[in-house]
Amino acid sequence: MATFWFVSAPLYSHTDWGGFLKTAKVLQARGHDVTWVSEAPLADAIAAHDLAFNAIEHTGWLWPPPPAPDLSQLSPQEAVMLRYTRALDTWMSVDLVTKGVESLLQLADEIGKPDAMVIDPFLSAAALAAEKLDVPLIVAGWPAQGTLDENSLFPVQRTLSSDSQKRLFGLFEQFGLEGVNFSKGTAPSIISPLLHITYFTSQWYMGEAAHMLLQTRHVGGTAPQPTSPAPDWLNDIPQEQPLALITLGTIFSGDLGFFSWAAQAAARAGLLPIVAIGWHPIEPEKKVELKRALPGGTRLVNWAPFEHVLPRSRLMIHHGGMGTTHHAIVQGVPQIVVPHAADQRIQARRVAQSKLGLNLTAHDVRQGQLFEGTKALAEADWVVENCQRFAEQMASLGGPAKAAELILKATQSATT
Repeated sequence: MATFWFVSAPLYSHTDWGGFLKTAKVLQARGHDVTWVSEAPLADAIAAHDLAFNAIEHTGWLWPPPPAPDLSQLSPQEAVMLRYTRALDTWMSVDLVTKGVESLLQLADEIGKPDAMVIDPFLSAAALAAEKLDVPLIVAGWPAQGTLDENSLFPVQRTLSSDSQKRLFGLFEQFGLEGVNFSKGTAPSIISPLLHITYFTSQWYMGEAAHMLLQTRHVGGTAPQPTSPAPDWLNDIPQEQPLALITLGTIFSGDLGFFSWAAQAAARAGLLPIVAIGWHPIEPEKKVELKRALPGGTRLVNWAPFEHVLPRSRLMIHHGGMGTTHHAIVQGVPQIVVPHAADQRIQARRVAQSKLGLNLTAHDVRQGQLFEGTKALAEADWVVENCQRFAEQMASLGGPAKAAELILKATQSATT
């Protein structure tokens, strides 16, 4: 039996990446000792999956981020620099990463170090702590990619690259590390020398194939089977009625205009909108305003069980979170992705490249292209067929069960 720590930022979305949490459950079901490590806010969510949880004081992840400034008061160059800097601060604020490393080292002193750490792709503290503990590191949910050519970067990216290198090398010196779990060239990133698992296919990453490192393995994924009954509000909708699921995940749900625009587009295309707005508090007057803007018949819910709703959906309109995108793919559902931040732009581009749907910008939405895109996808049977083929390819790779096998193999090779 092997002992594993699965380490993530304290956001539920960071337990997904297409199969991160599911992989932990597979390993536990096979008799291994699995502990999820994060901050206290995740405790109840992990306990609901019958996994052991250990809370640490800090994971090194900056959340919530500081309030966004008024970009209208900045020049375009300053606004772009600020956006990149805020993204870097999220995963590499030196003081927070330091606290994260110290928290993980303290946990190892208390309960003993694991045989391997399987981590969130952007958790710098975990990558540093793994080296300090001399524990094999495995990254779940993100490929290992080669260092970018500095000449291909924009000036703002070069400036930020220099800043990130200074921060990272300062952390190496502080903890007496070589940085074995990081790339050290332009745009440093977490790189496991052993194994990176993605829950997609090689085709999904065709645009990055030239930069993919050999320790990357693609395991795809399968549509989850319902473990509980469908909610009454869903059962009340006639089975023959095609649905459109609209969501912004758990973080970006404050964009109420997106919900109304997407719902109106879906209804005009003959689809019944299911609008999942998440659990973040909404001012009562704002919620009333949203309800007024939704077409008749729309189901407005805090949460929609994907495993029940997506098999009945003709379309999913969303922000491009990796977990959300993955759910649509394994269910064979066409997508319209309107990215709001960070890696969502990458998911949106890949959806379009793989011909699984459309990539629209916020500007496109304001120009009315959301309805045109929704209507086109609602009528395009060939897109549905392509999505179903892609779902079959995903399922053929083995999903979390295959990921568990790869993790065990990598851990055994590293410890023998």
